[in-house]
Amino acid sequence: MNDHLTDKLVRFQRPERNLPYLPGLDQDRIAGLFGLTPEQYGQRLAGLEAETRAAAAELRERPGLAEAVARLPFAPGQRIAVLGESTTADRLSWLEILRHLLPDGVTVVDLSVSGCTTTQALTQAPALARLRPDRVLCLLGTNDVQRPGGGQTTLVSAAETCRNLLALRELTSARWLWLTPTPVDEARIAAFEPFRRAGLSWADKDVDAIADFLLSCPDPVVDTRPAATGRHLDDGVHLTLDGQREIAAAVVRALAAT
Repeated sequence: MNDHLTDKLVRFQRPERNLPYLPGLDQDRIAGLFGLTPEQYGQRLAGLEAETRAAAAELRERPGLAEAVARLPFAPGQRIAVLGESTTADRLSWLEILRHLLPDGVTVVDLSVSGCTTTQALTQAPALARLRPDRVLCLLGTNDVQRPGGGQTTLVSAAETCRNLLALRELTSARWLWLTPTPVDEARIAAFEPFRRAGLSWADKDVDAIADFLLSCPDPVVDTRPAATGRHLDDGVHLTLDGQREIAAAVVRALAAT
């Protein structure tokens, strides 16, 4: 693998989450999966962590954001559970930036898994019930609207996606904050060779349908589309650090308003 691909895999893939029942999958073994030494892997992780800290520091300096950070509705001892896919599992994600803005003593349990659909997220019901979180943050749906083979059929139907999201909401009485799935760049997706070889495509209209459904629900919702539009990596699905930082800012504002 070339360095660019290795860096991208380290950023978005967390084997310990995709393979939770595989014993002994410690950091040294995970490094080997990426073709790295433990030292090389540790250096990459430290570099990504430094980027999220810098992004959080930049948000603290924005007019109005420092006040919103001070109003975040959390106290020491509270627990936040997070459901998501690669947009959240990303080591440069909005969530990793948000971690650096939360008060000390707040626990974040990140259950996001790259590639996860809303159907697969339902299998996390036991974990969510055991956690008994005070609040749940959820960003799901992008993988539901994959179009395998470049056809018109999505991986998960729109009706099933809505059913799954409602079923997830019923798992806990915690307060929820939903994030709409992020928009896609159809032109970049079409030009991205790995997606072309795999026959994968996405359409923004499918993402918009899930966003519209969430925005019709009674819980607070962060519409990620204004923050993420035009801030994609070369694959047209995943976001740049700028895009993730803008979503983090929108989440802070939404939480402060509650």
